[in-house]
Amino acid sequence: MKLIIGLGNPGKKYEKTRHNVGWLVLDLLAENDKWQESKKAKAFEIKKEINDEQIELLKPATYMNESGFSAAYAFKKHNLTPNDVMLVYDDIDLPVGTIRVGKFDSAGGHKGVQSIIDHLKFNNFIRFRIGIKNNVTDKQPTEKFVLQKFGLIEKREINKALQKTVEAIKLALKEPLGEVMNKYN
Repeated sequence: MKLIIGLGNPGKKYEKTRHNVGWLVLDLLAENDKWQESKKAKAFEIKKEINDEQIELLKPATYMNESGFSAAYAFKKHNLTPNDVMLVYDDIDLPVGTIRVGKFDSAGGHKGVQSIIDHLKFNNFIRFRIGIKNNVTDKQPTEKFVLQKFGLIEKREINKALQKTVEAIKLALKEPLGEVMNKYN
């Protein structure tokens, strides 16, 4: 079993915002499957098979800073190892539409990622970071910027990045991480 966690915020208001790219990727992976709400996990989840691998897609239904609760619940429930966990999220330090795949040492200032690390008690899971930085990123508070919707020009780049991230995740389910990094970084 692999656990793929997409970071985002619940509610219509946040649906297509920069901070919700993790959820957008999981929606593409889900295809036409219906999300089930788990009150115990405080999350939306789908169990499915991708590339002959049993997967649980997990969208924490808490706000970003509390995402770790859902991740830890699913991690313990399925008795997983750090190698079974993948995390998809926005990265304000990468140009819009860029993706980076790998294992990273820190949360890089991302409160949702920090919550995951704090609750799981490890940081060596595979990460799929999607760039959201544009030419106005530094001109406004980060908290405001990440909760805005993408502009018209950005949407094209983001949609390509979401699709590439889905492809990268599917490849990571059957190939070593190094091959995925070589192809998508």
